[in-house]
Amino acid sequence: MTYTIIDAHSHLWLRQDTSWNGMPIRTLKDGRSFFLTEEVQMLPPFMIDGRNTAEVFLSNMNYAQVGGAVVVQEFIDGLQNDYLEQVGREHPDRFFVFGMCDYFNDGFVDEAKALAGRGFKGLAVPGHRLILSDRRIALNSDEMMSMFHFMEDNGMTLSVCLAENNLQTEEMREVIQECPALKIAIGHFGMVTAPGWKDQLKLALYDNVMIESGGITWLFNEEFYPFKGAVRAIRQAIDTVGADKLMWGSDYPRTITAITYKMSYDFVVKSDELSDEEKALFLGENARKFYGFDNLPDLPYVKNMSE
Repeated sequence: MTYTIIDAHSHLWLRQDTSWNGMPIRTLKDGRSFFLTEEVQMLPPFMIDGRNTAEVFLSNMNYAQVGGAVVVQEFIDGLQNDYLEQVGREHPDRFFVFGMCDYFNDGFVDEAKALAGRGFKGLAVPGHRLILSDRRIALNSDEMMSMFHFMEDNGMTLSVCLAENNLQTEEMREVIQECPALKIAIGHFGMVTAPGWKDQLKLALYDNVMIESGGITWLFNEEFYPFKGAVRAIRQAIDTVGADKLMWGSDYPRTITAITYKMSYDFVVKSDELSDEEKALFLGENARKFYGFDNLPDLPYVKNMSE
């Protein structure tokens, strides 16, 4: 069976040059970055200049037959609003791009309104990064709630990742209940390998909430391909909230330091624990409807030279 594939969780940047929780993140060479306290392989080693661009991603997408991708933002990559505005303008049929505010600065509601004025249809809130060693920004704070109401009133979409162990689940529930028309996608599959992940998952029982699996291969990295534990988690999630509430996401590019981009979804295609209909919804149809992808390209399979 041929599936429409849409990646509901990816990242792009021109350069990492930022900090988080008082610690630096800096682009090095050969795909490496200095990340907080150590040097890590942030990108595949062939991305030697540290530039994680839309053009390289599109090449990966075309090879893996991924029609569209949702680009979220993360504090560890630095604010990428200027670059993502350009990406969204140049490739409107392939990318849905999220803006992001500096939530550690008072007055970010005005920043959110400015981003909406620049054409961003959604805002990303990496909630798990809002908990610092000496400070915490609550998702249900007055200013956050003001921003969420603005987004709801203007038909915007919220991408949010929550901390593990349910540190923010009830805060998020309050947001959902306060803004029932705000479209929300919760990332990292509810931090599926951490205790209490099903409480995050069950937030998708609300009509306006979806769950996406960005980073699931990272969370199950110890067991590696074909990620049978991840498949079982997807099966459990379908049985809990329904196949129409879940979206596949890769967390590109960090996850493809260990596996190829296609491997980040074909373990789902090859599984016998999911039906064809469940796979179709999870891999693309839910994201197509949720994000409004309506002009995806036809990407025929091109065989490898080694075949």
